[in-house]
Amino acid sequence: MRPALSIVFFTTSSGAGFSLLALLGVSVPLGLLPTSASFAVAALAVAFLLAAGGLMSSTLHLGRPERAWRAFSQWRSSWLSREGVFSLLTFVPAAAFGVGWVFFGKTDGVIGLCAIVAAALSITTIYSTGMIYASLKPVRQWHNQWVVLNYLVLGLMSGCLILDFLTRLWAERSSGVALLSLIVVLVSWWMKEQYWSRIDTTSGASTVASATTLGDRGRVRVFEAPHTEDNYLLKEMGYRVARRHRTRLRHVTRLVGFAFPGLATLLTLMVGGVTGAILAGLGVASAALGLLVERWLFFAEARHTVTLYYGADAV
Repeated sequence: MRPALSIVFFTTSSGAGFSLLALLGVSVPLGLLPTSASFAVAALAVAFLLAAGGLMSSTLHLGRPERAWRAFSQWRSSWLSREGVFSLLTFVPAAAFGVGWVFFGKTDGVIGLCAIVAAALSITTIYSTGMIYASLKPVRQWHNQWVVLNYLVLGLMSGCLILDFLTRLWAERSSGVALLSLIVVLVSWWMKEQYWSRIDTTSGASTVASATTLGDRGRVRVFEAPHTEDNYLLKEMGYRVARRHRTRLRHVTRLVGFAFPGLATLLTLMVGGVTGAILAGLGVASAALGLLVERWLFFAEARHTVTLYYGADAV
């Protein structure tokens, strides 16, 4: 698939924002984070900006962005529509939670319940985003169990790293959040490797023979392409990334997206103060860059079954 930068940014930014909101919704009512109004404003502002900014950027991929509202009407059958519905619903209890926390210093009772509901809806939104791609049977690289798991755990990783950095600006140390971040980084790395292994070692059920239903007549190959030049299907669904570039970008993801943030988080467990905050900030920046590369690859490596009609031997 052709990696649209707006979608790449959307899936990484909204995943981080909704994950951060989910972490706040669970941790704050339990008293695990600083409860000051200044921390509340900073943490909620970052979560809302990342989530809302990502959602807004997704409309840039549409030919008619002003019609984006129509997607909400298909929630019975479309994961894209469900994602939109859940994302908007999330902001309702999240806003109530934010108002209660920032202006009244309340994190229990009804406000705490709103925080938990916002956390649950945030996770559901990320799950729906992953299902948009995992539900597409014609795309072998997406139609597997690792896609949704990766969306959830990578979003949680970015949310944990951001929360660790923010917490260190208000507290001398953030050992609990840092330890959680380190564990999630390692789990995310392992899950990404499992996803790459899956798409590298499996092949699609469809072939040129099955796509044309001519397999019973012998070996089938494309004699002549349907078009003499690229068309919309080839540009959007037949995008190819060279093997050497794919390998190089995977190494970049491993190093920048997982190894460096993991090392930085490990070091923050040993130091605090300004040094710890700087290391945590570097971990956030590195992970952001690595996840953008990872998400670009996620789209670039995917190929639609329709490309079999245009000369592809396998998808």
